[in-house]
Amino acid sequence: MAQPDLTKAAWRKSRRSGDTGGGCVEVAGNVPGVVAVRDSKNPSGPMLVFTPHEWGRFLDGVARGAFDR
Repeated sequence: MAQPDLTKAAWRKSRRSGDTGGGCVEVAGNVPGVVAVRDSKNPSGPMLVFTPHEWGRFLDGVARGAFDR
């Protein structure tokens, strides 16, 4: 997959994250064909890019508790 253009991505973080001093992940879902994720403390740093299907599977796993410790 070619690297998508994320320069106009609209980044958002969860309402539940509160004011943690920037220790959150942000998600951009407005980029055609991808969902991008980054660390809010380092917005110009590395980003992960998923297909919408991959992101949906991840969210399903979260909802099922697949990643609970």
